[in-house]
Amino acid sequence: MKVKRFGVSLEEDLLESLDKLVEEQKFPNRSQAIRFLIKKNIVEEKWLENEEVAGAIVLVYDHHKKDLQKHSTDIQHNFHDLILAVQHVHLDHDNCLETIAVKGKAQRLISLANKLIALKGIKHGKLVMSTAR
Repeated sequence: MKVKRFGVSLEEDLLESLDKLVEEQKFPNRSQAIRFLIKKNIVEEKWLENEEVAGAIVLVYDHHKKDLQKHSTDIQHNFHDLILAVQHVHLDHDNCLETIAVKGKAQRLISLANKLIALKGIKHGKLVMSTAR
């Protein structure tokens, strides 16, 4: 994709905030940070407009919790059209990490993630969404 150059004028405190972001996120330059912020905003708009997005649901849970695996599988089957792949990793004797790759309308992905994260035995869960295209 061809890059177009343009000038940007910012108040000093906003420029300082941008430079802090560049430093903290280890961006190579201000342009990359601005690209990141624009793309982030576009993705968030797609979520709000319930457009098709892709992402991952990450769950950490106690695999000893009674019926957790069954309930999780039941929920996933109810949303089978959104799920692309599932990866299961054993973190230690008690804990597992599951990454569920998903694609679909933003609100349905949020609904799926919320149902899974709310299961008793889930220690931590998060939905990360990005553009599908």
